[in-house]
Amino acid sequence: MNLLMVLTSHEELGITGYQTGIWLECFATAYYALLDAGADLTLASPKGGSTPIDPRSFASSAAVPNIERFRADSVARTLLSDALRLEQIDICDFEAAYYSGGHGALWDFATDPHCQRITAGLLAAGKPVVLSAHAPAALINLSDALGKPLVRGRCLTCFSNSEESAIGLDRALPYSLQDELIRLGARYSKAPDGLSHVVQDGTLITGQNAASGLNAVHGLLQLLRP
Repeated sequence: MNLLMVLTSHEELGITGYQTGIWLECFATAYYALLDAGADLTLASPKGGSTPIDPRSFASSAAVPNIERFRADSVARTLLSDALRLEQIDICDFEAAYYSGGHGALWDFATDPHCQRITAGLLAAGKPVVLSAHAPAALINLSDALGKPLVRGRCLTCFSNSEESAIGLDRALPYSLQDELIRLGARYSKAPDGLSHVVQDGTLITGQNAASGLNAVHGLLQLLRP
């Protein structure tokens, strides 16, 4: 079972002066759930190399068992520091993909041409794609064969406006992902802040936040089982 994990390379939180990147719980929860299920994992990002980790996610996820597992896992930390470049990725090599959440995705997932190529190609091939928290940004510039937004009419979720407001970042971001998906015609839904909420639309699975990661991975594994 060869699976691709797509990670952000973006590390600056707009003009705030703060760092961002992946949200560690989003990554670690999926990484270990997939690894324990027997998956062979390949990590890739737009720029490759070292993957930025939002420093706030170390403190916020301190009590999460997978974070402690990650801290003690030299193999995982090495993989995260030496990701492939997305331009090196051939979707024919993979059965599915998991896109990790974190605010960095709002910048490069939405605009990187290789991220767009991979996302569109996986979905067109009917391969399962999981997009966690901010990772649905990878969908906002994709179109279908008729030139219409790919998300139009599709059921999905993402990190919500109320969750952004709760952490004080709603004015620091380049756009509201929730609003953008709705504007493009997506059928958006959410749960109360911080609770797990996973939406499956065919082979497209979206999770609202870090708490949704494990359930999203379970949905992915069910699609992959014969």
